[in-house]
Amino acid sequence: MNATPASKVLDRVLVLEMVRVTEAAAIAASKLIGRGDEKAADHAAVEAMRASLNELAMDGTVVIGEGERDEAPMLYIGEKVGSAQGSGPRIDIALDPLEGTTITAKAGPNALAGLAIAEEGCLLNAPDVYMDKLAVGPGYPEGVIDLARTPTENVAAVAAAKGVRPNEIIVCVLDRPRHADLIAELRAIGCGIQLIPDGDVAGVIATTNEDTTIDLYMGSGGAPEGVLAAAALRCVGGQFNGRLLFRNDDERARARKWGIEDLNKIYKLEELAKGDCIFAATGVTDGSLLQGVKRLKGGVMTTESVVMRASSGTVRWVKGDHRRAR
Repeated sequence: MNATPASKVLDRVLVLEMVRVTEAAAIAASKLIGRGDEKAADHAAVEAMRASLNELAMDGTVVIGEGERDEAPMLYIGEKVGSAQGSGPRIDIALDPLEGTTITAKAGPNALAGLAIAEEGCLLNAPDVYMDKLAVGPGYPEGVIDLARTPTENVAAVAAAKGVRPNEIIVCVLDRPRHADLIAELRAIGCGIQLIPDGDVAGVIATTNEDTTIDLYMGSGGAPEGVLAAAALRCVGGQFNGRLLFRNDDERARARKWGIEDLNKIYKLEELAKGDCIFAATGVTDGSLLQGVKRLKGGVMTTESVVMRASSGTVRWVKGDHRRAR
């Protein structure tokens, strides 16, 4: 199914090591579920993920992180992680230690800890801005979606390829005021819309699972989540379009600082995450993709994770029992 060549840099051992990293972040964040403190939950996840990454024998660089150095003291864009700086495999990392800070604070669904890794230069080095996103699962003709088209045109194209009417298509959209026009347009053509409060990585990945009944993902959200979602689709199939959105001149200047000259470019899947890559995520709260962290009697905690690799097309579901307090 997947003709991506295996990377000589991404050793097979790193597949499960990435799960350990996301498990650590998820467990740390889970202590703040329902406590109403978004910043504390995010900080706990960041601290745990950073410590775990620094235990690995690699020369890693964060290319998508919590922000730029002056905004994020840990796991900022450009930060070096790993215990083998200058000698280990050179790896780029896109990460979101806690996707769904508000969800976690309110004990809502679909919060997770996620990251993607690839060889140096294979993940889009984007500033911390918004991204307009459009995604569809596997099995469709290449180019069936295009951000240059209207939402109505994209729905019609996917419906035709699927052999159904447009009003039989279900679209996942973040429930945000900025999406009011998009939602109105989709409802005008009779689409079903699954509104989610947060967690657009899980929303994009849901298009790859027929059990969710979600056909398309549309709308804007964070660029870090866009790169993470693209890495996941590289592993399991699907199509993704992303376009960076800039609210002011400062954000445009930051984009140019990271080498982005065409500010209106529509990025396809392999421009966001190319070559061999690994995606891993661990649930913090229960969701459509993963079960959250459970705290059982005797201090035992359980986690559920997923880890994917592009070169093999392999998806592994990992259930963990953690018997020592973390």
